[in-house]
Amino acid sequence: MEHNSLGYWMWFLFIGGVIGWIAGIITRGRGFGIIGDIVIGIVGAMLGGWMADVLGLSIGSTFGEFMMAILGAVILVGVTRFIVRQA
Repeated sequence: MEHNSLGYWMWFLFIGGVIGWIAGIITRGRGFGIIGDIVIGIVGAMLGGWMADVLGLSIGSTFGEFMMAILGAVILVGVTRFIVRQA
């Protein structure tokens, strides 16, 4: 699937939502709504990829990438909730 196709972007948003939803469940929260979950999932996936790079981890499979994306989203949810509580 090409990166500029509508199907690619729909899949990208769907996976971002799933990752955000899973992160909300793992952190025992109620989530941030569908848009918030998608944003958390996408940004968390980028955070997870960045962390893998910094730590020198080689993720050789789609499952590994998915798990790093979830880890990044869980960290992002934790930080976001901490900041919101402090405000």
